[in-house]
Amino acid sequence: MNDAIVMENTVLPLDTLFVKELIKQWRAQDTHGAWEGKSDEMLLAPYIITKEQRREMPIIGDPDPETLWRLELFFNAVGLSIERRTGVMVSPMMKMSHEGFGRLVLMAGRLIVVNKQLRDVHRFGFPDLENLASEGEKYVTAGVGMIEQFPEVAKYG
Repeated sequence: MNDAIVMENTVLPLDTLFVKELIKQWRAQDTHGAWEGKSDEMLLAPYIITKEQRREMPIIGDPDPETLWRLELFFNAVGLSIERRTGVMVSPMMKMSHEGFGRLVLMAGRLIVVNKQLRDVHRFGFPDLENLASEGEKYVTAGVGMIEQFPEVAKYG
């Protein structure tokens, strides 16, 4: 199954299954139509943090609610992408301290398909869209692999 447009062996970031799911997550949050005129790139812009922007951020800091929300949407999109590829329902669970340290797990049945230790969440972001798509797809691939390795635990847990 081809989930992305491939041009000369290059997958365009906006055409990956993960990024499409992330955009759907953002659009679903827009209950009043405020983002209807915004392009997909504009919706994803808060995930892009340049080296200069990262240098300006404090090493230690408390994440604001908007950053936590973006983090949740990112991993919700990972979970939905895994669901689309496997047909197995995936549920997220996140525990976060006010200082930006915590853990996020994505579960399918009794199986933990993604287990991510979180730290410095106030700095959550990627240098560009390619890295955003690549990191998301990396989590999706790992989650799909876990379900394929342990299908009885994922489906019947």
